[in-house]
Amino acid sequence: MLRLLSRLILAALGWRIFEPAQPRPPKAVLIEYPHTSNWDAFYGLLTNFALGADIHWMAKDTAFCWPFAGLMRRLGGVPINRRERSNVVTQMIEEFSRRERFVLGITPEGTRSLTGGWKSGFYRIACGADVPLAIGVIDFARKEAGILAYMELTGDRDRDLERIAVLYTGRTGKHPALASPIRWLD
Repeated sequence: MLRLLSRLILAALGWRIFEPAQPRPPKAVLIEYPHTSNWDAFYGLLTNFALGADIHWMAKDTAFCWPFAGLMRRLGGVPINRRERSNVVTQMIEEFSRRERFVLGITPEGTRSLTGGWKSGFYRIACGADVPLAIGVIDFARKEAGILAYMELTGDRDRDLERIAVLYTGRTGKHPALASPIRWLD
């Protein structure tokens, strides 16, 4: 029911959703770029439901408190402990090993604001968990949202980033001036 309702809402708003013809992997790190607006969450959730993709996302474990904890988990939230020195990348790699099916959505810029480039956490998680990368987009200019491709990573992060950049060519966020360049920050 939620899948159909989400498809209807997106269609009524003039949006098209898509996914590659290749089979959907049971586990992946999904990146969403460009991330320039709070509207990305709205369209991202609708696209997630419309595709039946069951995409998860990270949030501080302190945000998972009563009365919102159950709702946050149902919407795909995964609590992470930011108080201890345990590494978020390690926590997420362990989460992948605990589950048979798990797609973790991450915005590589880490913020809606303009930055000098991308953080490498998504890449380290995907390589550490040995899962493919799903290249997700919410393109406001074309009114399209979905997954452009599933990509196996080579371990050569610069070469892989070049391949990712090609897939995002011509894709536009809600506020294009806030789209960070596709290059490594760290």
